[in-house]
Amino acid sequence: MKVTSSAVSLTVDDVAASSAFFTRHLGYQEQMAADGFASLGRDDAAMNVIFLRRGLEILPPGFRDQHAAGTIVALVVDDLDAELARLTAEGVEITLPLREEEWGERLFQITDPNGVVVELVQWVTPGPKA
Repeated sequence: MKVTSSAVSLTVDDVAASSAFFTRHLGYQEQMAADGFASLGRDDAAMNVIFLRRGLEILPPGFRDQHAAGTIVALVVDDLDAELARLTAEGVEITLPLREEEWGERLFQITDPNGVVVELVQWVTPGPKA
């Protein structure tokens, strides 16, 4: 199998709100859009994000009325501190404050208007154990 691109598809109530959040704050560009649908992409290695309005008939019957939940869109960045400063300056609420895990993951989370959680991550070399 050769994968040429990847995307995550999320069902939300307000496609335009999520699309605007991702384009304004996360550098995505809208590639395609229609009523109840938006496909976003970036020029780098980030996966594409597709937003679908809940209830669309194109969704399988068992999923039509579900809301994106329990999913975290994780983006690995080069300078986590700069991204935190930029997003804070833009007025984005930090919904999980900056933290560093013992295995070397530094992260914080933001949440879009539809409740989609976005985690920004930077990997660092873990320090010696005490």
